[in-house]
Amino acid sequence: MSTHGTLAATITGPIFEPGGEGYDDERSGFQLAGPHRPDVIVGAVDAEDVRAAVEYAAGHGLPVAVQNTGHGLPAGAGGGLLISTRRMTGLRVDAEARTAWIEAGVRWAEVVPEAAAHGLAPLSGSAPGVGAVSYVLGGGIGLMSRKYGSAADHVRSVDVVTADARLRHVTPESDPDLFWALLGGRANFGVVTGLEIGLLPVERLYGGGLYFDTGLCSEVMETWRTWSATVPDEMTSSIALIPVPDVPAFPEPLRGRHITHVRIAYVGDSADGERLVAPLRAIGPRLIDTVADMPYTESGAIHNEPPVPMAYTSTNIVVKDLGADVVRTLLDLAGPGAPDRAVVEIRQLGGALAAAPAVPNAVGNRDAGYLIGVLSKFGPGTDEDAVHALHTRCRELLGPHSSGQILNFLFGADATPERVREAFAPATYQRLAQLKAVYDPANLFRLNHNIPPAA
Repeated sequence: MSTHGTLAATITGPIFEPGGEGYDDERSGFQLAGPHRPDVIVGAVDAEDVRAAVEYAAGHGLPVAVQNTGHGLPAGAGGGLLISTRRMTGLRVDAEARTAWIEAGVRWAEVVPEAAAHGLAPLSGSAPGVGAVSYVLGGGIGLMSRKYGSAADHVRSVDVVTADARLRHVTPESDPDLFWALLGGRANFGVVTGLEIGLLPVERLYGGGLYFDTGLCSEVMETWRTWSATVPDEMTSSIALIPVPDVPAFPEPLRGRHITHVRIAYVGDSADGERLVAPLRAIGPRLIDTVADMPYTESGAIHNEPPVPMAYTSTNIVVKDLGADVVRTLLDLAGPGAPDRAVVEIRQLGGALAAAPAVPNAVGNRDAGYLIGVLSKFGPGTDEDAVHALHTRCRELLGPHSSGQILNFLFGADATPERVREAFAPATYQRLAQLKAVYDPANLFRLNHNIPPAA
């Protein structure tokens, strides 16, 4: 018999409890390592379900977590109430205003084609399966961000249920402090049920991937490092070292190799893109080369990230400059021949990401030049202690170069309060904590990348 009968009476969507049918499926997302184990899950179908769930949680002393796809999962929480937003799939595009209204359960894979039908594109990220709203609330570093900035910089309004169980329509004019905090503070200030965001008049990119074999790894890394410092803001790129398993799920030319994958997204004429990419192609032969003119609807193929859920852990730091010593450290830690296997990625930031947005928000570390991430998968036989030791070594060795974190890339046990603090400048974090004390003084929304309320 349900122990949350009064909750069920106020909710249109389904309720899930431990041991019941559907509970494990509902709490599981893309990140399979350490999912939430809540006391109860509300499968919200609309904003009123969210409001009722928050009201119930506040009245029963249950902390609240929110999840759509589960890509950016912090440390899995035991207990509390989880609001699952995956059923909230409303999506509208206003072609004349160049905006999209996106409900909390929508993924970029739905927004991109809907916008493309009107000759528009969102500032979506590298993986189409990521939930759009949570991505935006953490800032949103996308495929065109060096040209157009963070996705959060383009938000027009936010619908959110705050800790007092009020559904608020928040704009820069109506609630400037709350608007500022929501965009960058992720789930700390309420449960966002939907938002309106600007779209861009982009239909095509010059983009794709350059895949190099193991022997060219060092040369590709060093060439990309120096090349990236010379490119215009229209070029957003990254580079990844990937130990590819020898299994049929991967293209035959890559299987069993430690490859270097350069990801290209150029917003401009394809002939100019060809000239810009020429120094990278001149390094040597590619195992696969997919860089070409493409419709934005195919942009998920640039990073070509696996769409299937998996268990993993990761760490990240941002640096202002990418020196040769940093690249050598990463190669020693996880390059070909290193004792530990992990995916290492470096994303170039800068450009419009460093500019102050027209409407201020709390997105942190805008002055960073590069984002460095190390990701390790868990599987049968994985030595988890060795994995965590690798990530600790990475943070220790790169610590002197670090200028902070990016909130959207803090996963699992890495999302500690100390590291969340490092995602913001001290003054920004202090203001967020003060606003948390105003809008959520009891820290109801704490099963997240938590910012505790100021005393």
